[in-house]
Amino acid sequence: MQKLLILFAAALLFTHSQTTAQTPAVPSLDEWEIHDLDRPQPVVVTPGEMTSAPPPSDAIVLFDGTHFDEWMHANGDAVKWHLRDGYMEVNPGTGIIQTKRSFGDVQLHIEWATPNSGTGQDSGNSGVYLMSTYEVQVLNSFENQTYPDGQAASLYGQYPPLVNASRPPLEWQSYDIVFSRPHFEEDGTLKKPARVTVFHNGVLVQDNVILTGPSGHRSRPPYRAHEDALPIFLQDHSEPTRFRNIWLRNLEADM
Repeated sequence: MQKLLILFAAALLFTHSQTTAQTPAVPSLDEWEIHDLDRPQPVVVTPGEMTSAPPPSDAIVLFDGTHFDEWMHANGDAVKWHLRDGYMEVNPGTGIIQTKRSFGDVQLHIEWATPNSGTGQDSGNSGVYLMSTYEVQVLNSFENQTYPDGQAASLYGQYPPLVNASRPPLEWQSYDIVFSRPHFEEDGTLKKPARVTVFHNGVLVQDNVILTGPSGHRSRPPYRAHEDALPIFLQDHSEPTRFRNIWLRNLEADM
């Protein structure tokens, strides 16, 4: 009987370990309320000199400063944002713009600059939305305090950056993002959560973190099944934030 009990216990442990191994490890952020002002502020780091290198040979150039051919508004309209001298600028109130093509796993490079106006969340607020769903926050975070999970280079509503590597307003800044999309079972349940790595002005600020789900304001919604490839979009948050030199490398060769 004792031998049978030992075998039964071993079988239960094996089954539990297999189930645990197959269950996606989505982290809990219950330690902090969403947009919690008591959450520790990231330490300020002064980044090195800004450089803007040309894209690699296998890159898909999404914006080279001369046209909006790769972009449209969400309703399909031509882009109404401003095309300036080598950059685009949000035309407040015209709405988000999104890529005409859809992507999953990517390496994305984008450069941006905020206006020298406003405070808190009203200072150059915008966002880079991977798969139209997962936001890397754009904001003036140079001597401009806000809730840590909403400052520049945060994964909005989830993770503050490891450090604050922001430049002053009107200066060009860069994000280099490596994104691994979520995977879903045929029945829509989560198979593997999304992961994101971000370099802000060349400084590592998000280190292969696991997203808890889509980005949300004052909420952390759970994953919902979606397509394997979706557009990238840039947010119109009613402020004239600028973007330039946008390119990506598609890390899913079959797409």
